[in-house]
Amino acid sequence: MNLKEEILQKTNRGLEVFYFYMPIEFVPKRNFRNPLYDDKRASCNIYFDTQSQCYRMKDFGNEAYSGDCFWFTAAILGFDVRTEFIKVLTSIIHDLGLNIPIKERKTSEQRRCFTRTSTASLVKHKSADSKSSESRRWFHIHEQPFSAEEKDFWLRYGITDRILMRYHVKSLFRYEAVSNQGKPYTLTSTKEEPMFCYVMGDFVKIYRPNSKLRFLYGGEKQEDYVFGFEQLPNKGDILFITGGEKDVLSLSAHHFNAICFNSETASIPENVIESLQLRFRHIILLYDMDETGLREAQRQAELLAKYNVLHLALPLEGTKNEKDISDFFALGHTENELRDLLTDKLSGMYTQTIMMLRSCEINYDNPPDASRAIIAVNGVPIGTQDNLFCITGGEGTGKSNYVGAILSGALVKERMQSEKTLGLEIAPNSKAWAVLHYDTEQSEAQLHKNLGKTLRRASMTAVPEFYHSLYLASLSRKDRLKLIRESMDLFHHRHGGIHLMVIDGIADLIRSANDETESIAIVDELYRLAGIYNTCIICVLHFVPNGIKLRGHIGSELQRKAAGILSIEKDDNPEYSVVKTLKVRDGSPLDVPMMLFGWDKSVDMHVYRGEKSKEDKEKRKTGELIAVVREAFRNTFKLSYQDLCEALMREMEIKDRTAKKYIAYMKEQRILAQDTNGNYQKGELCRT
Repeated sequence: MNLKEEILQKTNRGLEVFYFYMPIEFVPKRNFRNPLYDDKRASCNIYFDTQSQCYRMKDFGNEAYSGDCFWFTAAILGFDVRTEFIKVLTSIIHDLGLNIPIKERKTSEQRRCFTRTSTASLVKHKSADSKSSESRRWFHIHEQPFSAEEKDFWLRYGITDRILMRYHVKSLFRYEAVSNQGKPYTLTSTKEEPMFCYVMGDFVKIYRPNSKLRFLYGGEKQEDYVFGFEQLPNKGDILFITGGEKDVLSLSAHHFNAICFNSETASIPENVIESLQLRFRHIILLYDMDETGLREAQRQAELLAKYNVLHLALPLEGTKNEKDISDFFALGHTENELRDLLTDKLSGMYTQTIMMLRSCEINYDNPPDASRAIIAVNGVPIGTQDNLFCITGGEGTGKSNYVGAILSGALVKERMQSEKTLGLEIAPNSKAWAVLHYDTEQSEAQLHKNLGKTLRRASMTAVPEFYHSLYLASLSRKDRLKLIRESMDLFHHRHGGIHLMVIDGIADLIRSANDETESIAIVDELYRLAGIYNTCIICVLHFVPNGIKLRGHIGSELQRKAAGILSIEKDDNPEYSVVKTLKVRDGSPLDVPMMLFGWDKSVDMHVYRGEKSKEDKEKRKTGELIAVVREAFRNTFKLSYQDLCEALMREMEIKDRTAKKYIAYMKEQRILAQDTNGNYQKGELCRT
């Protein structure tokens, strides 16, 4: 077996090589921006090539940047894959720690050189002394593989090879540059004084942790550079601003987002904070616990108060070896301990909200005075993380009981049978994440009663610690939204995440369901929160839908944003309620079965009654399609094939391929007809 094939066998056909050297996060088969050049569009992906039996990178925007893991490694490390292929193989074996015997390379082969001269100096300086000006910015770095001792140094803070690669951190054995006085000098790494560098565009920052002069810069340093900015996700919950690059690496290694500026004393540009505020729920200063760090954290928090930038103090002494977040992890503290500090910080912020929660939360063991009172169908996902899911229907159709069945499935650690959750498949809550139920219209007594039914369906006798059922009817509409937004944040950090939440009913969060501005704002806000907290938000809308469309402006917005919509109506048999799918993200709602449920006196709860017959399903399908066709031809007698496709996509919220499928079906069922010119018009069934 040759060396190349052996490497492929040990790296999941090259996928692990891509993971190691890729400086950005990626998911196979999902497009991302090519890190090898200034890629403006995400048109690059990594896929498994069946012909070569290995993973390859394909750039649809630039074919020159496509190839296998060996080509990519060469591109990252600066090798010529044709003439230096053995160096590429050797680097992969060494860097990934593969147990593949190879002949020992010469020292010169193990080390790579990297020379840069600031492009800015070549443009700006044209005077007689331009030569000396350029020389002051010149630097030359000589890279080497990380030694075992150097890896141990970084691992002390939880920083792995992959993190070092992602943030462009290099190990150096020699650094050459010129001083401010124009004199050349050389620094050499030793076992006692290792030397690293952070590569940041046209300049580098040299880091010598055991030397008196720990930091120096090579090249044209940007005064307002932001380390870690390019590695940030598009959106998230927490973003830390730290005092240094090592802290950024350590936080990233422990699954936190972080950046740093030039130093703790550097001014933080407000435009950068303003941009980041749109992407992250909280921006938190996490500076050193020494005198300088505490002083600057206080100063920056005051300067950035209007952006709600917070300061988190670590439980450290502030000494040399116990002052920053890297030391925090090196001392044995864990990721969960940092999250606990965050929870305490947020709890202090939400003192008033906590007081409101205590008055709103249902206490099952202490009933109120007096007697007033995630998701799939047959394997088709209709309620997903990061998305909204809508349940609609008129009064007396059983919506509250249906919602209770969904909640019961979210309380258990193992999946309940779909029959017990009225035909739906609910993802179990194995991590005991928060399950939240906000009700805006029922009385306390009725909500307490429904809570009991939910627990009984889940075979529970007590309310789990992570389940919060909240009564909001007594609050103003403005306070309702504030409470929902802030309590989500609180419960997310308290329980480690939000498994599922229900807002029963969403229209009570705004003044009018027919107010377009308010409707757009509330749906956008809930969609944003679903994304931030990576949860499914179920919105209950107390409207009877019009065909396959929801009514009102808030209905239109939910129709557009929700991943799935279910309508609950009374069946022809008055003892049953029927559940119809109005929308699924992928596919047509008319292809999803209609489910029945009804009251069973013997078990004192609603039970699943199976699916509607195929004949009933086809009858519904035909009726809905006739209504859609009549709407499409309301202002015209005929439509071209393309215009008809666009009309169906608009009316039914479906994709192009689904619209074409329905055109063929409706032509076969005489719902549509064609004239001699190929144009479409209403068929025989639409005229009866």
